[in-house]
Amino acid sequence: MHAFFRRRPQLLEKAYQLTEKAAWALNPWIAKAGYERVERLIKGPEDAAKSLLFGCQRCGQCVLHSTGMTCPMNCPKNLRNGPCGGVRPNGHCEVKPDMRCVWVVAYETSQSMPVYGHELHDVQPPVDRRLQDTSAWINMLTEVDKRLPEGWIPVKEIA
Repeated sequence: MHAFFRRRPQLLEKAYQLTEKAAWALNPWIAKAGYERVERLIKGPEDAAKSLLFGCQRCGQCVLHSTGMTCPMNCPKNLRNGPCGGVRPNGHCEVKPDMRCVWVVAYETSQSMPVYGHELHDVQPPVDRRLQDTSAWINMLTEVDKRLPEGWIPVKEIA
């Protein structure tokens, strides 16, 4: 199934858009029920689906829509922005030569994504390890995934 969707990132993009809209629409009820309680219900299915489709590493700060529906945490160097500069001429990883570079795949798939494809150029803040193994959807709704590390200045503010 993974290869089927890998060749059709625009379908995953649509699914992401629908899921995001549904999550925001349900947010008042989720908040009322309690984010921790709802997280216990959705975390298993979220992890299973993302693992199957994207090889998700459960960082809790999902940026799949910004990285061509490719999990950047699959990069052996855990880079949230890439590529590292060690991409081999054949497009494979310098650390794992038999693996295609996550960022080459992200670039290729982002080209087929009409809504979010341009976000590949956005600089992502470093991953917040405190969110590891938490629900990225709950973190989005509570906006804890937007917290920036101390001292981090968003690129947009520098320019």
